[in-house]
Amino acid sequence: MMVTSLSHTSGPDAETKTMTDPDVSVLFHCAPWGGLRESQVQVELSERFNKQTDVVLERHIDQVWAERVSKEPWLFNGAKFRLHSFCLVLPSSHSSNTFLDYAEEQKRAKQVDFGHADLSSDVTNLTDSGSSKDPATCDSGEFNGITLKRPLPLGPVLYLRLGLTSYKDYLGTNWSSGASELRQRGEDEFSDPLALLAQPLGVGAVVCTRDGQVVMIRRSQSVAEAGGLLDIPGGHPEPKVVCERLGHSVSEDQISVVVMQQKPDAVVSELFSSVCAEIRDEVNIPLSSLGEAVLMGIALNHTSAGRPSAEFYISCSLTSDEVRKLYWKGGAEANESTDIIFTSTTVSSHESCDFLVGYLLARDTACCSLKTDDGVWMNIKTS
Repeated sequence: MMVTSLSHTSGPDAETKTMTDPDVSVLFHCAPWGGLRESQVQVELSERFNKQTDVVLERHIDQVWAERVSKEPWLFNGAKFRLHSFCLVLPSSHSSNTFLDYAEEQKRAKQVDFGHADLSSDVTNLTDSGSSKDPATCDSGEFNGITLKRPLPLGPVLYLRLGLTSYKDYLGTNWSSGASELRQRGEDEFSDPLALLAQPLGVGAVVCTRDGQVVMIRRSQSVAEAGGLLDIPGGHPEPKVVCERLGHSVSEDQISVVVMQQKPDAVVSELFSSVCAEIRDEVNIPLSSLGEAVLMGIALNHTSAGRPSAEFYISCSLTSDEVRKLYWKGGAEANESTDIIFTSTTVSSHESCDFLVGYLLARDTACCSLKTDDGVWMNIKTS
């Protein structure tokens, strides 16, 4: 639910404005590189990246969960990946690479905009750290505290630091009425306002049909959050799916970081494939009709204390009419939404990442215009 409210003033001389919802921010976007592919993402899994806790907090989480389940008995407590922080390795024209760490940026929920930011004071040359290896050519190695699991591609690499959390922990921290107090406690006790929050990593998809329409769905009133609002398809990558693919049949409460640490590429694969699975289950679009998932960035939803979500662009070989017909036939998660809406624009190319970032921030939009950094105006309307 990556949301902003976009407004449009009418009349021939009216000025068109984009009104940004203060409850949503783009933490990081990949516009300078046309998005990131699966080969450009790596993960480090560790229990160090789990949330901090104590008896009082666990008691509070149990209480919130019991109250929610009594009202919504269908709720399910599944394991989720927790986004602790992330960093970026940029290729250099020289023999070295550039390392950018955004742990502090995430704590402050500050937008990282490579289209406008001056990076000169924020980067560290990897080879200046005392390592004799070149990250672009080595099979593995540690640079500035991160361990590269495979050779770097020619483009930038996003490095995600992930722990484990659960949906129960999410409802009892990020989504609880005491979230602001937990942020303050985290700052006071751990110098990190996110330390006591679940911070489950979600996924969302800007799905563009063959006829240039973007798919949005209206969430059911029975879902746990944002009922009745328009949203892009999405959900969460599932740790249990990763374990099963690695040959471990475990229950949700038996999932551990140790099982997945030996095969971090399987986690990356789940991150990219889960968003396609969510489209299939929520919209009923076959996987065979979906193109490659391209990571556009990471957004934060501040209605849930800054919960992070990885946002993707995915092309669809079907027309909007074909998608609409499939949607009304019902998919595996048809109960999670009540309607399908299509938004149209004058620009549909996935090369315009700034435009897609704007879409990541659009929900419940009746009519608006959006201006990209290159001065192109794009009219957006729901149909």
